[in-house]
Amino acid sequence: MEAFIDLRLLVSVVNYRSAELVCRMLPGLVRQIDKSRDRIVIVDNQSPDDSFEVLSNFVVSSNFTEHVDVVLADKNGGFSYGNNLAIKTAVEKYKTPPSFVWLLNPDTQVLDEALTNLVSFFESYPNAGILGSRLESENGAPQESAFNFSSLASEMLTSTSIGYLNRIFSKSLVSLNYIPDSPTRCDWVAGASMFIRYSVIEDIGLMDETYFLYFEETDFCLQTIRAGWECWYVPTSRVTHFVGQSTGIVSGDSLRRRRPKYWFQSRQHFFLKNHGLLYTVAADLIWGIGFTFLQIRYFLQRKKGNDPDYMLRDFWRNSIFLSWLDRKQDV
Repeated sequence: MEAFIDLRLLVSVVNYRSAELVCRMLPGLVRQIDKSRDRIVIVDNQSPDDSFEVLSNFVVSSNFTEHVDVVLADKNGGFSYGNNLAIKTAVEKYKTPPSFVWLLNPDTQVLDEALTNLVSFFESYPNAGILGSRLESENGAPQESAFNFSSLASEMLTSTSIGYLNRIFSKSLVSLNYIPDSPTRCDWVAGASMFIRYSVIEDIGLMDETYFLYFEETDFCLQTIRAGWECWYVPTSRVTHFVGQSTGIVSGDSLRRRRPKYWFQSRQHFFLKNHGLLYTVAADLIWGIGFTFLQIRYFLQRKKGNDPDYMLRDFWRNSIFLSWLDRKQDV
């Protein structure tokens, strides 16, 4: 039986066919935690390969068993499901909730003082409920990891992709259009490195498991802010992020990978849950019409955009106007 500890931090890592990445990131992470009061839970979301065995054997061979648990989920329920399972597993095992929860992607590497600087920030900012790290590419170039919430204006701007409009109404874009060099209050942060004060979970509950992947961190940050907490981007916490290696989707992807159906489902759920049916109808109409005109413009200019394959068709097929057809077929 695990001896009682005053649990300070739970690090949650959700794996799906990314065991090699987790094994690569784990030693550096273990070096940063306080081994007397921090614990790591790795959830394998029913990977179809031998990830669970690889991770379990690596933890044993590296002598990490005192600080790291590897849990096999009963299904691949997605990002929210896996992180919620990690949190519930830790609370049940240690009979006490942690003070902080750190969600980390498998395709990350924590750099020096990444954890210490997050904890220090929480100590200095008692109203901060969620913190996001500065995500970096392997060469140290910063990645966008702090954002504004989506709105009808942002749907119009992103779908039409008209440069001068984006410049004029830049504050309405989801992207901040710059990488902050100092701590910055924002609407939401990337889930690849999301540091959560456990009091937030006590206030709003665990992550919404309706989301399989994508928009769940945006939704969680929105619920956090609505509950009176603040969301901050903390660039002194630096984390290398090997973009897309755990999901296959990359912003601006030159391979133009097709968006999976669950991306559209998550987007629709986010708008319906947080803004209602009429707003969702307006958002889909604005984005769909804007993107349709963008494709006409590309055709007339004989240009090829960098959008995902079949994006126009997939968007309308999965929009609020037509997605009910799939649900009807499932009945």
